[in-house]
Amino acid sequence: MKLKLPSLFLYLLGIIFSVNLLQGHYTELIFDEAYYWYYAQEMAWGYFDHPPMVALLIKIGSFFFKGELGVRFMSSVLSAGTILVLWKIVDNPGKNGYVLHFFVLVLSMTLLHAYGFLTLPDTPLLFFTALFLLLYKKFLEAPGAVLGIGLGVVMAALMYSKYHAILVIVFVLISNLRLLRNKYAWLAVMVSLICYIPHLVWLYQNDFISIKYHLYERPNGPYDFEKYTLGYFLNLVTLFGFTFPWIYQALFRTKPTDTFTKTLLYITYGILLFFFISSFNRRVQTQWLIVVCIPLVIVVFRYMLQHPGNLKWILRAGVVNLLILAYLRVGLIYEPLFPVLYETHGNKRWVSAIAKEAGDTPVVFENSYRNAPMYSYYSGHTAYSLNNLRYRQNQYTINGSESKVQHRKVLYITEHPRGGALQFERLGGEKLYGNYIDNFESFRKLRCFMEDLPISGYGTEQTFTVFNPYDIDIELQKLSFGVAYLNQYRQVEEIQNIRAAPDLEDIEILKAGDSTQFSFTLPRPRLTDPRYLKLTISENGLYWGLNGFNIAIQ
Repeated sequence: MKLKLPSLFLYLLGIIFSVNLLQGHYTELIFDEAYYWYYAQEMAWGYFDHPPMVALLIKIGSFFFKGELGVRFMSSVLSAGTILVLWKIVDNPGKNGYVLHFFVLVLSMTLLHAYGFLTLPDTPLLFFTALFLLLYKKFLEAPGAVLGIGLGVVMAALMYSKYHAILVIVFVLISNLRLLRNKYAWLAVMVSLICYIPHLVWLYQNDFISIKYHLYERPNGPYDFEKYTLGYFLNLVTLFGFTFPWIYQALFRTKPTDTFTKTLLYITYGILLFFFISSFNRRVQTQWLIVVCIPLVIVVFRYMLQHPGNLKWILRAGVVNLLILAYLRVGLIYEPLFPVLYETHGNKRWVSAIAKEAGDTPVVFENSYRNAPMYSYYSGHTAYSLNNLRYRQNQYTINGSESKVQHRKVLYITEHPRGGALQFERLGGEKLYGNYIDNFESFRKLRCFMEDLPISGYGTEQTFTVFNPYDIDIELQKLSFGVAYLNQYRQVEEIQNIRAAPDLEDIEILKAGDSTQFSFTLPRPRLTDPRYLKLTISENGLYWGLNGFNIAIQ
């Protein structure tokens, strides 16, 4: 059956697609895009921060185009696909007379608009959420094996896009528990799990490092009403701009008259409630909420078609949103028009300045998974992020990039003013400092494990094990060991050196691929009430690394 689309719909969709391609070509990358481009240089079934879908999109786009457009091409394709799928879901026979209103509604949603050309994990999440809802709607009408298999594949694609996708799947199930008695629904689950096995295997092979980080290692801060909960409500406004009163009016007045509408409402309210509760623990980022735009487009457009007053005001406010967004999009390319300095401004300049100094010499950035890939992208040269105890783990923690700078002369770049005699300035006056290291050597993949948990008793003897994953022996004289004490928010407050003695005498090396046990006396912290400790290693005088895991102190 052919798609019966109004001519105006096709014209507008073509214009939006073309504009997004032009925007993608002429706009410099933002830092996250550079990071995901770095993902795509070594394709895998998973990455530290996200599943692999975003890397796959960049890899595909790079086959067709070079430069920024190669990174963003598939985002423009999926964005057009999302709009098309959303149109197909709305089953009101009178919708063909309101094509312009539909486009204003969709494109006035700020992040839904922006992700039409930016390549981020949310881009495929939005597309596959829309596709999932389309298939689910058909499944409710006529469940069968083909639709069950299709739903399973799309659910896997959702989970390959972003872990937040699990919320969409869970709230669909909660909205219709009768699915538990549907054999085709179970077929969908089985197909999804089979498709997702490669990523689960990847997680297992990498010791579930991503999950451990997000659940146990990630620093937080004390609850701040303005920053956390009030910030959450501001995000609810930011998602929709000036249309927000009429968007939420349509949501609140829509009743679950059928199973599919009930599903749309459960997804929307469920995700909003989930992140409202999360706001009492941490700051909720605006993009975490973006997936609610998909069910809301359907709910709100249906409501608009039935309520002329709502339709009129969303059209007016939406046009205002579009004018502002259009101005900002031009400003992303032409700096003077943008009201603030943004990530798309000036990256080529600071990269060029460092590359002019470094030449082919690799550049090691201290604590910056943002600067390192941006430098590699625009310079074409090797860069590495050396992560230490004052930062966070990332893709540079688990891949093989460290080996590319070992025993080479490197330019070491830091944001610390005492970082070196060389100085580089970024747009806005931010400074980077650098110095050369003639024979760089780091061992950031060394891992420390405590034998007994939890820890109690300062001044007592404790044991820990160091695992050397490298294919070379490491001389102990190159290493120093320390204990970091963390507060209740998992923030490092204090670091103390420890004298760690090998349990076996006369050990002078950590053997390749082997574990070595050490004993040490647990020092008493100066911190009044530490909640966690973490073992750490400094190699060749470099700042303490992220070698251990957070351990609760009784």
